[in-house]
Amino acid sequence: MSQAPSPESVEALLPEIAALIVSALNLDIDAGEIEADAPLFGDGLGLDSIDVLEIALVISKKYAIQLKSDNEDNIRIFSSLRALGTYIASQRSQ
Repeated sequence: MSQAPSPESVEALLPEIAALIVSALNLDIDAGEIEADAPLFGDGLGLDSIDVLEIALVISKKYAIQLKSDNEDNIRIFSSLRALGTYIASQRSQ
């Protein structure tokens, strides 16, 4: 089981992850416009399952962590920028 990351380590990752998302998906917004707790899907950023695959690929390359498509926690992991940052930080602290 992974150790819970500090809130500071998660906060430090958020701008970097937001920039990765904007770059990977060629979004027409500034990375700073992505709210940390807003949903990435639906009414939030409006991403779809193909977008998740793109994000997972760049996250895996950048942070050398595995994001598997059959992971039942993916809905939680990709629910918001903060949730994704928390997951990445927890995997990096192992």
